[in-house]
Amino acid sequence: MDMKKDIMIYTISDSIGETSQKLLGAVTAQYPDLTFNNNNKFSFVTQENELLEILRSALKDDAIVISTLVNKNLLTTAKNFSSKNGLQYFDLMSPLFDLIRHKAGEEPIEKPGIIHNLDSNYINKMAAIEFAVKHDDDHSPESLLEADIIILGASRTSKTPLSVYLANKGIKVANMTITSDMDAPAVLSSINPDKMIGLVMKPETLASIRSNRLDTLGLKQDSNYTNLPAIQTELDYSTKLFEQYGAYIVDATDKSIEEIAYLIENHINQNRI
Repeated sequence: MDMKKDIMIYTISDSIGETSQKLLGAVTAQYPDLTFNNNNKFSFVTQENELLEILRSALKDDAIVISTLVNKNLLTTAKNFSSKNGLQYFDLMSPLFDLIRHKAGEEPIEKPGIIHNLDSNYINKMAAIEFAVKHDDDHSPESLLEADIIILGASRTSKTPLSVYLANKGIKVANMTITSDMDAPAVLSSINPDKMIGLVMKPETLASIRSNRLDTLGLKQDSNYTNLPAIQTELDYSTKLFEQYGAYIVDATDKSIEEIAYLIENHINQNRI
């Protein structure tokens, strides 16, 4: 049996370092036959001697280094060391800085972590996250009226993780589980249909997700919860309700949270919600 090749990755930032993590996640997903080791994550690197120590360690480990440094002196140190020693070094920030410098003649302010400043956007994001957690599967008229959007769907159609993901973008989300034996809250008739998002999914996919969920919790398989005809009834009822209230319907089958969120955000922007 062939062993997967182990690729050592170092990530270095003078802030949190989440930018490099997002890039790495997107890139490594394209190499399912490789194993990536990113145990070496270095955040808030602000001193030259600290940076050089990390780079020497990376060279010894024959690692690829991904950098999101914004300080010019640290950038120069890293580039010079890598060039001199043959270190596989990728600077994520400088190429775009250079393009903007050429286009606008402006220099970056070189302030690490500025994106995380406690400005109004950050405060709004925290408020949205708190709202999403508080109004998870909440049928109260108050929560539905206060929300920027309302996510509706049968159990395990990704409502909660989607709500939290969108809340991290400052969107106040309430979500509500739809069952085939429920009466929809009367308040839905007074809400802008563009604010309502209805999630649907292929019954086979939903049955598999529910079955795996029960296994994870160590629970016995419930016939109604995982039964295909019962699930189809739930989904048919959900779709009928979504159409009744004019909700924007998203098929979540085989889509990641990011993909579903993209469709919802695009809907929000198009309808100026």
